[in-house]
Amino acid sequence: MEESICRIELETDEALFIAKVQTDMGGAREYRSKRFDRLLSQLMTELQAEFEPDF
Repeated sequence: MEESICRIELETDEALFIAKVQTDMGGAREYRSKRFDRLLSQLMTELQAEFEPDF
């Protein structure tokens, strides 16, 4: 069975890339960057920290 754990919307606003993220644990938040690769790196880091199990 599949379960949605995260919703991500990617948008552009003139010279900015915007990621709107919604998770059950972290709630709604927004990230902005002038560079798309930096936005994706920030998203990956934040989501990995949120969803990695604590050992």
